[in-house]
Amino acid sequence: MTPSPDFRADAGWAHAQDAADPLRTFRNEFLIPPHGDGEQTYLVGNSLGLQPRGVRQALLDEIDDWARLGVEGHLHARHPWLPYHREVRDTLAAVVGAEASEVVAMNSLTANLHLLMVSFYRPTAARPALLIERHAFPSDRDLAASQIRFHGFDPRDALIELDADEPGGTISMAAIERVLAEHGQRIALVLWPGVQYLTGQAFDLAAITRLAHAQGCSVGFDCAHAAGNLDLRLHDAGCDFAAWCSYKYLNSGPGAVAGAFVHARHAQAALPRFEGWWGRNQATRFEMRPEFDAATGAEAWQLSNPPILALAPLRASLDLFQRAGMSRLREKSRRLTAYLAWLIEAQVGDVLEVATPHEPDRRGAQLSIRVRAGRDAGKSLFDFMAAHGVLGDWREPDVMRIAPAPLYNTYADCLRYAEAVQAWRANVA
Repeated sequence: MTPSPDFRADAGWAHAQDAADPLRTFRNEFLIPPHGDGEQTYLVGNSLGLQPRGVRQALLDEIDDWARLGVEGHLHARHPWLPYHREVRDTLAAVVGAEASEVVAMNSLTANLHLLMVSFYRPTAARPALLIERHAFPSDRDLAASQIRFHGFDPRDALIELDADEPGGTISMAAIERVLAEHGQRIALVLWPGVQYLTGQAFDLAAITRLAHAQGCSVGFDCAHAAGNLDLRLHDAGCDFAAWCSYKYLNSGPGAVAGAFVHARHAQAALPRFEGWWGRNQATRFEMRPEFDAATGAEAWQLSNPPILALAPLRASLDLFQRAGMSRLREKSRRLTAYLAWLIEAQVGDVLEVATPHEPDRRGAQLSIRVRAGRDAGKSLFDFMAAHGVLGDWREPDVMRIAPAPLYNTYADCLRYAEAVQAWRANVA
């Protein structure tokens, strides 16, 4: 067992840590779902973040301004609608480690990836291939295969899927380096996760970018499980593009508006792109010129005017991130997840094994957990915990994902998870 002498598996210790947490008041900014006479132990922010208390008023303000002002709300709402996407731009950029001009909130994750791949996946007969990981989220595989077919190539030849080479289903940097050394001259685009959805493995984006660029490949990252989770530095990583959803760690609600990043070096580049009116230069947009006068930076990839009722929850959530700071959130997240991992190893290691890498730099908040007795036992445990108010999420075939989100989860939440596993163990013994 990895020694962690400062961790203890008792409620008094956990509550003392929570009382000393400088970010403890942020939990009060969220609506915790009830369970019985108390609160649910909600450990599934990696799937859907909790609702910030400020979201309801943010939405009501926009609805009231719509009723009060009608079309004039575009200029005279409390948060004018015409430039509304810029209300979230600076804070969103800070969350993902970008310059303000490099990010935009728009569309959904897969739509954004498709739009960005129009610009950055430019296959040729000599370089048709697209590299993903073997167990990519199905949406990423679907978009990769469909993009390949759209360009007239066959995914059976042009889609390269890298298999896991480590225990638990994770992928080493050595494996990524090998596949790029072997196939790099054929690869047009590397499309990689910031955090792998099933294993919770976090990747070194800068290292992958360097390896891929050295082979002449473009590089994009799906940051669905990384945005609001890791202390990302997309600009410094040097990748060409990235996209993410905002309903997970960014707590912006089911189906929330997503985000996109385009590196500053492409701001004025003559890239192929699907274009729409809202991607035009704001200074000349309403002159209704026939020619496309592109906005600077990521905003040029916008197609339509921003969905105000979808952006309002994101604005409310990002206010919390701005106040907390990503570096402080990441510091707390490392310790919370380390405590959860220690509890699993020390208290229920005979029942559970963790697939997520042990090294803090190779994981975010999420631990992906398997029950040693197999899939049926795992599902039994998952259902038992849900019935007792401890909620994670289940991914077939046999993975339970548990993610203590630092804005609202606590040491006591992690301890309750371990106690629920112990109760299940006693129940089935």
